[in-house]
Amino acid sequence: MRLTKRLLALIISVVAAVLVLALVILTYNGLVNAEQNVDAQWAQVENQYQRKIDLIPNLVNITSKYTQFEKSTLENITNLRTQWLSALTDEERLNTSMALDGELNTVVLAYFSAENYPTLSSIPLVANLMDELAGTENRIATERMRYNEDVRDYNSKVKRFPGNLFAGMFGFESKSYYDPIPGEP
Repeated sequence: MRLTKRLLALIISVVAAVLVLALVILTYNGLVNAEQNVDAQWAQVENQYQRKIDLIPNLVNITSKYTQFEKSTLENITNLRTQWLSALTDEERLNTSMALDGELNTVVLAYFSAENYPTLSSIPLVANLMDELAGTENRIATERMRYNEDVRDYNSKVKRFPGNLFAGMFGFESKSYYDPIPGEP
């Protein structure tokens, strides 16, 4: 009978030790997974910021090309206007007027026909890039929201029982939420 009590006590002790060990392992692995989710989600936030940074040079390039086109077109139109005003004969005025019409048509066609004047198609490209930037801003906001959700889940695991018992022991600390304006309430 004494051996049975010892054996029973030993079995209970082993089962309790296995349960505690299982609790520690499950809690630790849960904390590791939650921390990895936070890190992966932050990588997604950075990925979207990188996308935004990559779009900006394209926008600058296209807008500067369009600005150059506008400047040269405006200079041509102004010069042709001056030539028309200073023309001495009807033939000079007619030729200047035809050249002026050509410049004005180029401007009109630039707005309406990117196929015929591909170098003048920057207006839709600028609009498209602006849409891409706006879409990227939306993606960034979504990824930041997901990041904050993962931080909330992780911090809950660190602070709730039994995670709070083991988090400090294994070096898990609370993470900060994304804060666009640090120090603000």
